Amino acid sequence: MCFNYVYGYLGDPSLPPNYFSSGCYYCVETICAPCGVVIAWTKFAHSESTTNILNFLASVYPTQDSWPDYICIDKACQVLATAVINGSWEVWKHTSQFIVDAYHYINHHLQDYLCWTYCNPAPANNVAPNLVIVEYDSNGQPYSHWAFNTQVCKQLNAWLGGYQSIAKWITPENFNWFIHVMLFYHTKYTIKKQQKKQSNQETEDGDIGCDEETETEEEEGSDEE
Repeated sequence: MCFNYVYGYLGDPSLPPNYFSSGCYYCVETICAPCGVVIAWTKFAHSESTTNILNFLASVYPTQDSWPDYICIDKACQVLATAVINGSWEVWKHTSQFIVDAYHYINHHLQDYLCWTYCNPAPANNVAPNLVIVEYDSNGQPYSHWAFNTQVCKQLNAWLGGYQSIAKWITPENFNWFIHVMLFYHTKYTIKKQQKKQSNQETEDGDIGCDEETETEEEEGSDEE
């Protein structure tokens, strides 16, 4: 699960009358599955603070049974530190682990002991076998590979950011409707793409099974002769 943000400028009646500018929310925050399906979204009014992120998580996953195994976000080490300080980590630690996405981990893990020790998205010591898988190159040599796409929300952000000029000046009600509809269609497209991929894979597997069955029948026929 990952987070993502895109700026959206909305009218805010709470601004003082002498503030000559349109009000704005700081960002739109989304929760996505590794396949790209959008699970939830919300708006942060002033900042993408770690406290806001933890509150958003608690609202989307209210029970311990619903908590994800891994929570991937660019500032996971900061979120983890806040959770430890406010005590919520005593609950989260039984089911979930905060990890940094691959791009941001490379940028700051050497300077952050907490990040390097607890938020590694691809540990090489087999402590998280669900995050790292072994694949083989064309020469048959094994190599480690990320099991999940940790950049899925950044990719969604790049796509959604293309509509920023539209969302920038519309009313709050229209903004909410616009973002919700766009994320709905994105999720619908992603699910359809996954279903098509699975269908093609099943077709290929079915063809292999038929070929094997045909070869077996031919071998049996040869034995009888």
